[in-house]
Amino acid sequence: MPTTLVRLTVLSALIALCSACGFHLRNALTLPVELNPVRVVSPDPYSPLAESLADAMTRAGAVPATDPAQPSTTLQIVSERWGDTPISIDERGRAQEFSLRYAVIFVLLDQAGNVVVPQGAVELSRDYVAPPADAVGATSERELLAKELRREMSTAILRRVGAALNVTRPEVRGNAAAAAPAPSTTVEAPAPASTLTAPAAASTSAAPASQP
Repeated sequence: MPTTLVRLTVLSALIALCSACGFHLRNALTLPVELNPVRVVSPDPYSPLAESLADAMTRAGAVPATDPAQPSTTLQIVSERWGDTPISIDERGRAQEFSLRYAVIFVLLDQAGNVVVPQGAVELSRDYVAPPADAVGATSERELLAKELRREMSTAILRRVGAALNVTRPEVRGNAAAAAPAPSTTVEAPAPASTLTAPAAASTSAAPASQP
């Protein structure tokens, strides 16, 4: 129990420190002017990731789409998946350490529905200890890690989008990019097609608002 409390205290302190310092992307995404306004859509109308992405894009200079009928560039979250994989067991054969995995598939479409950034996937993971005798503490630690992974996922997706735009659309990067020499950015190849199934309808998260 003391070990779990120490881990939870450290995780809480790190998350609070990042928030207090105003941690967010800086100059990681320069959106071409003609791609504005922008909206983020997700199968989950209450997706914390969609809200985080919409907020981060606004801070990066994107104009949020406020009218549902207005043509807009769409950052579409195709799917979000969470999973817990046991990675160690105790002397009784019970799982006591897990790897929390978070995978997201996304795509960026312009106002005409054309693909700007092809569908790609980002997967993150964190390990945590969950002693069978301390279910409450394990749940709390997992929740903190989930919040941390969502924040990191938002950053990773926008960096992927920014890197792709810098290479595929260098002539229309916007004022900030025009003032600086073109970076020699290497774009990661999109992850192979996943078996995750995209939901039938996507809900809209237009501007900043506001478990697995």
